[in-house]
Amino acid sequence: MTRIRVLFGVAAAAMAVGLWFALTAPPDSLQGQYSRIINVHVPSLWLAFLAFGVTALGSIAWLWKKTQRWDRLASASAEIGVLFTGIGLFTGMVWGQAVWGRAWDWGDARLTTTAVMFFVYLGYIALRNAVDDPVVRARRSAILGVVAVVQVPLVYFSVNLFRTLHPIQSIRPDGSAMPSEMIFAMLVNVVAFTILYVALMAARTDVARTEETFRESELLAGDAVKPPKLSEVKDV
Repeated sequence: MTRIRVLFGVAAAAMAVGLWFALTAPPDSLQGQYSRIINVHVPSLWLAFLAFGVTALGSIAWLWKKTQRWDRLASASAEIGVLFTGIGLFTGMVWGQAVWGRAWDWGDARLTTTAVMFFVYLGYIALRNAVDDPVVRARRSAILGVVAVVQVPLVYFSVNLFRTLHPIQSIRPDGSAMPSEMIFAMLVNVVAFTILYVALMAARTDVARTEETFRESELLAGDAVKPPKLSEVKDV
């Protein structure tokens, strides 16, 4: 518990530093103050990609080792990934309404693929909640976790594959049109969000471990309680 508190303390400090850079970096000349949304939007989606990648790795490890901790890791990371995907979608809609004049456009490749990814991983969570047997749940979830991760590169490269409304990547090998101060502020927030992810993962896996221990104790208690034999029942 102390370790988790320390992690959240570090995450809070990092987020505060990221907020300071986000608010003090110069705004974009065309987008104005709305360009500051990038300091939440981009880190959130980066965290979603990272989280779903960890889910895939945990799923592969479970299929190989059949160890419960890998299933626990994959599940916790998927839940956090869905949270940050939702934040990324919401901040993107706010930015789109201000800059494009509309919050959503199904014709935009990045928006559509991100929405599909969001609902697929919501389905992953629903699948876990629909299956009681822990082994069956872990196996089915692991298969879906491995297959679903193909969406991550599709979402990332969608702006290159389909030139629609969404701008291409902010940072590219050939450079960036963004001012260096804006890029630095965004990267600081990427680091801060990553630290927050680590803290959330530690907390969620700890809760999952406690839940598993509680369920196991309930099963053991249930096995200890046996119905009386018919020969032991006396007539009243």
